[in-house]
Amino acid sequence: MIASATLDSLLFDNKRLLMIAGPCAVESEKQLMDTAQFLKQAGAHVLRGGAFKPRTSPRTFQGLGEEGLKLLSRARDKTGLPVVSEVMDIEHLNLVSSYVDILQIGSRNSQNFSLLKEAGKVDKPIILKRGFGVTVSELLSASEYITSAGNNRLILAERGIRTFENSTRFTLDVSAVPVIHDRSDFPVLVDPSHPAGMTKYVEPLALAGVAAGADGLMVEVHPDARNALSDSSQQVSFDEYTRLYEKARGIAAVLGRHF
Repeated sequence: MIASATLDSLLFDNKRLLMIAGPCAVESEKQLMDTAQFLKQAGAHVLRGGAFKPRTSPRTFQGLGEEGLKLLSRARDKTGLPVVSEVMDIEHLNLVSSYVDILQIGSRNSQNFSLLKEAGKVDKPIILKRGFGVTVSELLSASEYITSAGNNRLILAERGIRTFENSTRFTLDVSAVPVIHDRSDFPVLVDPSHPAGMTKYVEPLALAGVAAGADGLMVEVHPDARNALSDSSQQVSFDEYTRLYEKARGIAAVLGRHF
């Protein structure tokens, strides 16, 4: 595991933008290792990958479970990148915590208050994603379930909300970034992949997030994105990630920040 002091200096540095990237789901050792090694060279700070996948349909790929967590751990050992994965329920909280450096609580669980309270007892940074039907006020209230349990190492993530608009998968609420900053002291990530729903929109949404003052990005990256077992339509290729990263660096520099 990464030492707490080292990890905290990475996650909570208000001058540096955090880049979290990796596949939607861990599919195989080769897929994950190829991605991790690329991202290490391409400037990412944290490797993401789903082991337990909360999918809309039970007939779709549900992740590799503990085997996926083991692969994430091996990727960390090979690259030095801290790893983050989603915990879906209290039953798996200890298991996921034993493998990852950062816990993610996804949009479907953003108001699972029992899980939030138990996660708050774990001594690891937590990324809490905004639910697609959750207001900013409700997100901030949900965050208090974590902090009231003793964990203040919290990062909030805007990942799009459901509106009347259906030309994208969700509507990225860019305005949430300055509002959350105004109303809390937590860093704010933008996940451009889920609201985009299509690869061609991921880059512009990512750049909008950086321009709005986000403290980092969480981007889905896959070595063979079109054939990914989950979210194939929205994951970016290695080349697409490289272009996105370079443009985001330019916007960050204008704002006096860096990756």
